[in-house]
Amino acid sequence: MDRFLVLLHSVAAGLSASELSDLKFLCRERVGKRKLERVQSGVDLFSVLLEQNDLEPQRTDFLRELLTSLRRGDLLQRLDDFEAGGAGGAAPGEEDLSAAFDIICDNVGRDWKRLARQLKVSEAKMDGIEERYPRNLRERVRESLRIWKNMKKEDATVARLVEALRACRMNLVADLVEEAQQAQGLQNQSGAMSPMSWDSDTSALEVP
Repeated sequence: MDRFLVLLHSVAAGLSASELSDLKFLCRERVGKRKLERVQSGVDLFSVLLEQNDLEPQRTDFLRELLTSLRRGDLLQRLDDFEAGGAGGAAPGEEDLSAAFDIICDNVGRDWKRLARQLKVSEAKMDGIEERYPRNLRERVRESLRIWKNMKKEDATVARLVEALRACRMNLVADLVEEAQQAQGLQNQSGAMSPMSWDSDTSALEVP
């Protein structure tokens, strides 16, 4: 099954009746009243949004908005994992970027706005982030990075993050990001040289 559909089924299975009701309310401007009345499950709701192209694998902003409104960190983590590419499906540089995000979230605290401004995140966006995460500083950092990534798309690279960190005099964090990227590069080279993964994949496919 398509990875995005797997994600949606997983999220839908984790919704309570009250959470589904909340999501239907949030979708009232996108989905007609009659369609919403027929929605009895998370799968029903996501199916309607897929038909209307409100949910797409390359455009997950609305899904993130819905999950954020529920304050379900576990479901947001599943979305993060999907965007990071999962096992074997990451785009070039995606895994490095995800690791960089984790390091920045762990090490950039109250100065997150300084970094966000350097990344050209608007004041209005930052105000929205503060409203959404009034007590979670780490999520403020992560959300500002997501906004930057969505704005820059292919131009969102680890090198640009490091450049922004150094411009903010966050050199220690920049060093940690670069070290992690170098370590990941070495790990990828080592994995590419080993034939064991190919053997295990082949044997797994042969099991009936």
